[in-house]
This record gives sequence, structure tokens and C-alpha cells, in this order.
Amino acid sequence: MRRAVVWLFSLWFFLPSSKGGEIVVASYNVQNYLPMDRSENNRKVADAPKPEEEIAAVVKVIGTVRPDVLGLVEMGDEAMLEDLQCRLKAAGLTYPYREWVQAANADRHVCLFSRFPIISRNSVSDLPVPINNKLERMNRGILDVTIAVNPSYHLRLVGAHLKSRRPVPEYDETLMRAKEAWFLRDHVSRILSDDPQTKLLLFGDLNDTKNEYPIRTLIGRKGSSLHLTDLPLKDSRGELWTHFWKTADTYSRIDYIMVSQALVKDVNLQKSGINDSPFWNEGSDHRAIYATVSARNKP
Repeated sequence: MRRAVVWLFSLWFFLPSSKGGEIVVASYNVQNYLPMDRSENNRKVADAPKPEEEIAAVVKVIGTVRPDVLGLVEMGDEAMLEDLQCRLKAAGLTYPYREWVQAANADRHVCLFSRFPIISRNSVSDLPVPINNKLERMNRGILDVTIAVNPSYHLRLVGAHLKSRRPVPEYDETLMRAKEAWFLRDHVSRILSDDPQTKLLLFGDLNDTKNEYPIRTLIGRKGSSLHLTDLPLKDSRGELWTHFWKTADTYSRIDYIMVSQALVKDVNLQKSGINDSPFWNEGSDHRAIYATVSARNKP
């Protein structure tokens, strides 16, 4: 025990500083940062990488937000995650620590970059989901890490990417998303039941609007110690949408940051929001969202 305490305090001297004790946590769906069938010059190209101009726009958006902790959705394999990590470093954003979750979907992953050390990893890669009298698997699993912003302030980050609204032949996508949300809620509830004072932040592309079952389930019962606060993030015009579906010309809020009761008092909403840079749609059909947290213990 004494050795662990000495290690933690010695680590503090090497931790990056946070201006005024504040850190920025962002969530960003980078839209297929992976090889896939794409259309190039009016012809189909198999296993084509994300175009360089789109990657450059993703880096530019992240550079505008400048998060200390960055949750990523729709990332490819670990080599692609490292590719983005190197590009961000070249742009002046260094993230020494990362998490990458391999789950049932072999192509798209939930990931995380952090300027601060990851001191605990509890991600779930294989989570059985019963549906239609058979066992499926949670598509992207559950990312779960704890970072040490400083020796006395630890932040637990849980990330998810629930089943898309795109129909599949194997099962009803709405039911699958609802079940994934239930298992994600159960994961969070167990964390908060063990320690209601956990400073927990849930992020990700949850693929549903706030009136639907998955989001209501994740938020939980108001007044309960297990309740999560859905941060009311807005862009510079006061608009709430995070995703544009070009096929239907629809705008919706399906990306979220939710926080536990122990963390909500640390959030500075005036410095939180939705990135609406003029080039937001050049790299993804989602807008990056972010929250500013005062990482100092308060009475």
C-alpha cells in the first residue's frame, strides 16, 4: 500500500498541468476512420481508406476543441488509432495514453486519448445480448477507464456507440439498441452503487433522441444516486443537434455527454458545448461535443 501511495504522488510531478484546474473532455464520431467500400470518381472502390482531406478536417476540428481527453467513435483498428495519434501530435496535440476496445463489430471501435495517465482499465469487449431467443453480442462493447488528472482527482470515463438506426437482417435494430442501452446502464449502475461519489462521465454516439427508451434508461430516475445528468450542450447559435443525415435532410441530437451526481457540480457549462466550426462537416457527419470540468476536489 505504501509503495502504491509513493508511486501515485511521484507520478504527480510528471502529470501535464491543467490551466486553472480545468480540463476539457470531448466526444467525437469521426465517421468511418477505416477502410471500407467507398465511391471515388463515380466508381466503387473496395477497402478504400478514409480520404486524406476528411482526415485533415477531423484533425482540424479536434485542434479547434483542444480536448485534454478525447473519446472517439467509428475508429478503425489500432494502427489507424495510432495514425490519428501521430497526426494530432504533429498538430501540437499530444496524447500519451489511449484505450481501444475490440468488440463484436470488427471494423468500428470506441477509443479514447488522454493527456493524463490511465490508472485503471475496466472496458468490456465481449458482452452477450439475448435477442430473438439467441445470443448476439454488443456491437462496440463498453469503454471504461479511470484517469488521474492529479493525485486527488480521478475521473472515470465510460464510452459507448450503440447500434445504429440502419436496419440489419439479423434482428430489429431498435430492440438491439434498447438492450445495449440496458446493459450499459447496468454497467454504470454497478459502478455508482459501489461508490456513489465516483466522478463518472459517459460519452458517445447513442444513436437515439432523448425521448426514446435508450436515453431515458441511461439517464435513470431523477433524485436517485444512480441518476446521470444529460448535459444541455449547445453550439454558438444555441442549437442542440449533433448529427446531420444527408439522405433525409434531418438534424438530430444523438451524441451525448452525461455525468454522475458527484461530477455534475464540477462541470462548467459556460465553457462546454458543440463545436460548430465552418468546416465541421468536411470530416464527419457528426459534430464534436465537449465539456469543461473543474478538476479540483471541492467540499
